[in-house]
Amino acid sequence: MELQRLFGANVRHHRRAKGWTLEQLSERTGISRETIGKIELGKAAPLFDTADKIASALNVPTPVLFGAGTVPGTGERARLLTDIHRTLSRMNDEQLDRAAKMLKAFMG
Repeated sequence: MELQRLFGANVRHHRRAKGWTLEQLSERTGISRETIGKIELGKAAPLFDTADKIASALNVPTPVLFGAGTVPGTGERARLLTDIHRTLSRMNDEQLDRAAKMLKAFMG
């Protein structure tokens, strides 16, 4: 279930980074808007073919959508970075902007 949510969060992140709507990703993949929405919410697990179609449309390697190469290492640091990445990928642009400002202020 955790991998399902991570995949969905990464799809949403990459889709939003391109400025695409669910409808636009649906048109580019041939996958229904409803299915993509469920995948992004972590409510549906994609078939391998579906994952490949989404990754191809987003122009990212399929393993990246599953979190491969996102956070190096293991242990508590990797877990924390993965949690932070997952949270950030769910934010809209305004929330991301605020989070970035908060991090910059926090780090000095």
